[in-house]
Amino acid sequence: MGNSEDKNSQYEKNSLTLTGAVALGTGVMIGAGIFALTGQMAEMTGALFPLAFLSAAFIVSFSAYSYVKMSNAYPDAGGIGMYLHKAYGDSLPTAFNALLMYFSMVIAQSFLARTFGSYTMQLFDSNENEMLIPALGVALLLVAFLINLSANRLIQNVASIIGFIKIGGIIIFGVVGVWIADSIAVDFTPEKTMSDSTISGFLGATALGILAFKGFTTITNSGSEIKDPHHNVSRAIIISIVVCVVIYGLVGFAVSSNLSLSDIIATQDYSLAAAAKPALGDYGLWFTVVLAILATAGGVIASIFAVSRMLAMLTEMKLVPHSHFGMPGSIQKHTLVYTVVLGILLTAFFDLSRIAALGIIFYLIMDISIHWGVLRYLRHDVGANISVLITAILLDLLILGGFIWVKVISDPLVVKVAVAGMIIIALVEIIFLKLKSE
Repeated sequence: MGNSEDKNSQYEKNSLTLTGAVALGTGVMIGAGIFALTGQMAEMTGALFPLAFLSAAFIVSFSAYSYVKMSNAYPDAGGIGMYLHKAYGDSLPTAFNALLMYFSMVIAQSFLARTFGSYTMQLFDSNENEMLIPALGVALLLVAFLINLSANRLIQNVASIIGFIKIGGIIIFGVVGVWIADSIAVDFTPEKTMSDSTISGFLGATALGILAFKGFTTITNSGSEIKDPHHNVSRAIIISIVVCVVIYGLVGFAVSSNLSLSDIIATQDYSLAAAAKPALGDYGLWFTVVLAILATAGGVIASIFAVSRMLAMLTEMKLVPHSHFGMPGSIQKHTLVYTVVLGILLTAFFDLSRIAALGIIFYLIMDISIHWGVLRYLRHDVGANISVLITAILLDLLILGGFIWVKVISDPLVVKVAVAGMIIIALVEIIFLKLKSE
């Protein structure tokens, strides 16, 4: 009985407003997309990287369709885990793909944590002690953990305040950066673009750009807690994507106007701060670093909030193994601990580029499974258009193929780790589901 009460107490109906849901979504999206991906995308596709952000937005507009349709029909705190269950039932595809999404979200929060460390170090104008970057990221995760132990309204208020500050600040950075730059045009001349910039490189950069937008999925994991969820979940998704399209485009052109391509790549872990210094001086640098600290901190808080709820739902559905390890409290509190511990390990031992690569591979495979599940089993129930679903699947396959090809050439270890990780997840789930059925 006590366990049941614990489980029921972890979700607060109508505790999140539309504004709060948008703040949670943009909190993850803007933190990842602007502050750390710019340089990695430029390395893949040269001076065309602002267009790669727009290309990613085009792909995501199709990807978001399935989530909007599902959230309108089935708003739930389980979010993507529940969507997969609606399509595939108590089966391996549900558990496997839900865990891919879980790990991609944990990877995203680790990505944000390391970005927080990279930008914070710019305040000291020193890159000598690289160990401080993961240490600062781990400290952020611990603070976010303590905040997530509190009530939903406090989490919403913190995320909302940080969200408004950083969105306003980033818009100011973008507008001022473009205004004072010599030119906002993207230079397509050979010396301004990477010599090996190819179609596959552009597809790879687009895949990373998708990582900058995937934060909208965190909104679905708070479905039963959002006011008027049958309407506001989908509204929050659409608003978050539109806001980020405008901001990414503006800032992408501002960075490319104030830094050479080689400088963007050399400072890829903190390229906005590097771009602010020649444009706005030391004050611009400090302003941008403070924005990055707020953005990444807000993103980590939002990501932990969403992903711990998703894992709790999968646990309650008996689709993943779970152990209390002697901890008191609800399942959601336990999954919060697991999520933060795993995030700390990733933050401590993986660099930004590899964290991002693992996250996008896991996410795109899960995303394809969502679209296929809606197409194959649920399109009549949710009123989905078959042409849009097929287009979303084909675009995901195109981008995933291009990204894997780039990584096979440049960093095959990432692909090997991703494949090994998926094999381990599948084997554990096969054994768990088999034992459960006996």
